[in-house]
Amino acid sequence: MTQLNIVFIASEAAPLAKTGGLADVVGSLPHALQALGHKVTVIMPFYRQHIAANHIKTTALPQAIEMWADGEQYHCPLHEAKVGKLRFLLVEQDHLYNREGLYGPAGGAYEDNLLRFVLFDRVALEAAAQLAEAVDILHCHDWQTGLIPVLLKTQYQHHPLIAHAKTVFTIHNLAYQGVFPSDGVHRLGLPSHYYHPEGYEFHHQINCMKGGIESADAITTVSPTYAEEIMTPEYGCELDGFIHNHADRITGIVNGLDIENWNPLTDTALAAPYGLGKIAGKKQCKKALQKLTGLNIDAKVPLLTLISRLADQKGIDLFLANARLWLSRGYQLAVLGSGDTYDEQVLTELAAEFPQQMYFYCGFSEAMARQIYAAGDIFLMPSRFEPCGLSQLMAMRYGNVPVVRATGGLKDTVIDYNQDPSHSTGFHFTQASAQAFDIAVEQAIAVYQDANTWSRIRTRGIKRDSSWQVSAQAYVALYQRLLDA
Repeated sequence: MTQLNIVFIASEAAPLAKTGGLADVVGSLPHALQALGHKVTVIMPFYRQHIAANHIKTTALPQAIEMWADGEQYHCPLHEAKVGKLRFLLVEQDHLYNREGLYGPAGGAYEDNLLRFVLFDRVALEAAAQLAEAVDILHCHDWQTGLIPVLLKTQYQHHPLIAHAKTVFTIHNLAYQGVFPSDGVHRLGLPSHYYHPEGYEFHHQINCMKGGIESADAITTVSPTYAEEIMTPEYGCELDGFIHNHADRITGIVNGLDIENWNPLTDTALAAPYGLGKIAGKKQCKKALQKLTGLNIDAKVPLLTLISRLADQKGIDLFLANARLWLSRGYQLAVLGSGDTYDEQVLTELAAEFPQQMYFYCGFSEAMARQIYAAGDIFLMPSRFEPCGLSQLMAMRYGNVPVVRATGGLKDTVIDYNQDPSHSTGFHFTQASAQAFDIAVEQAIAVYQDANTWSRIRTRGIKRDSSWQVSAQAYVALYQRLLDA
């Protein structure tokens, strides 16, 4: 096997700085690629306060890149961080990246985001060009790096170590496209001959996502079903026709999970370890959470769990439409999340009204999330769309049987009881309605009463191979096809 030199360029990566699943992918997939024998470097902004808060040690490098952008000269020193064997190159520009939020204040976006990420894209390409050997693959992620394939084709071909690199652009969530006023084309020196409807122009504005889709050598999404969905009006976010024109370059590859980190046999946040053949500890975890949160201690009552951003995309309205009904039936609910203030208020009021049946943690705590995954019987994920999703993988890994809407990666990763009962790992519902969601939950609870059948479903979920190895092999096969073409 030929060793590939792969450079990931992304706006976030765990454990350095994270807002969502993008960071989990960029923080995990490179390790899996390294385990297959390849060389990987990750380039991202130096979010000084976030990286410090996550206790990541960094080292200043002697290199600094000078970059002219929007009428100013920016001095961008490079830093290095190591996570295991993985090397991160960090682009410093404190005026632009040392802020409280990665992309904006809570619920908003910084007005200078186009400048922030065009500058980062240019410096990242310069940094990649200074590596010790030629780059085979530049793997870019979401709109923040969508202009890199455009820039490489038009303005960075003079760098011999990156000139022949193939570009891969991964769409993690098409809903966020990086749309900005058209004056940025000239202010930031973007290639104007690509600013047209078949390039990165979108309703007379700049669309960074379109740039990546049009110019990359290959496009990936984070599940096969999502790759198909984004070519439909329902999920295409006004780009379905444009994406369909590039369908021959699109591949769906399901995300993986860091199974060493997400392992109930070794998870120190849990009241007791458990796993295949040692499931008794899960009962202790349920009892411990009930005691900690003030729920009635009852081993038999179904404990329904939800860990999510509180947003329309996640189908939280479908949960809220059913919550009181489920409580009236005697079920318990444990919810962790934050987001929409109205949703937070309703959940807070419900938990106060039913303190022995419902618990709501407003915010995020990884320790609490792990305890809820471990304690839960049924995990709820009623997303309107879900490019891949990691929560359902974590839930199955912890023996928390998912009830999911059959969309995107949820459809690809959870085997439906109705379609294939002998191999099922959870339950699907199709229509994005409260009634359809309730019917699926009621079926799950009916099966939950049959201990033997439930145990088999739960066991199959725990045994599911959610590791990054299979996904990493699929990416390597894609990289190799590009290089061999």
